[in-house]
Amino acid sequence: MTRTMRLADLPPAPGEETHASLALANSGGWGAGAEAVDLLGDPRRTTDWMVARGLAAPDADVQEYCSNRLRDFRGSVREVFDAAATHERPPASAIDAVNAAMKLAPAVECLVWSEPEGFLSVPAHPATQAVEYAMSAVAADVLALLTGEDTAVLARCAAPSCGRFLLRTHARRHWCSTRCGDRVRAARAYARRAGRE
Repeated sequence: MTRTMRLADLPPAPGEETHASLALANSGGWGAGAEAVDLLGDPRRTTDWMVARGLAAPDADVQEYCSNRLRDFRGSVREVFDAAATHERPPASAIDAVNAAMKLAPAVECLVWSEPEGFLSVPAHPATQAVEYAMSAVAADVLALLTGEDTAVLARCAAPSCGRFLLRTHARRHWCSTRCGDRVRAARAYARRAGRE
């Protein structure tokens, strides 16, 4: 019986906490040995994902159309990252999508007061533009990541059942999490035992 992976079970890949574009690229479409998880699978999860990364105001309410736009944009970001990780030419349509997203919304923040949290900096866009703001901010992060020093350490997780991207924090690091590394090592050990029997 396959256990459905809960969102809380997903550790962030190295680099996700500083690069929203990595977090977007890794937000769904991979299974890591369990059922595929999509952190943008519906409007509520999309809203929660954006708010958690400071890409939308706490009271944002993303609708289905906007959720679909962000998932489509994720595909373009993954194509660009895959090309960077494999040192191949990216599809022109993926580059065009990143450039178009960068122009969607200015990165304008407003100061607001929240009773439980105090002062906050939140995107100053109406609900209909929340996804445009998020896409623009992520696209700017793609640009910074792929033209900066971190592009040399951008990699795809080496676990066959994964598909997430990471920034290799160490030359010997090949997996996005200890879970993926453990799975690969266990599979190798099983293959060795099976070969001897």
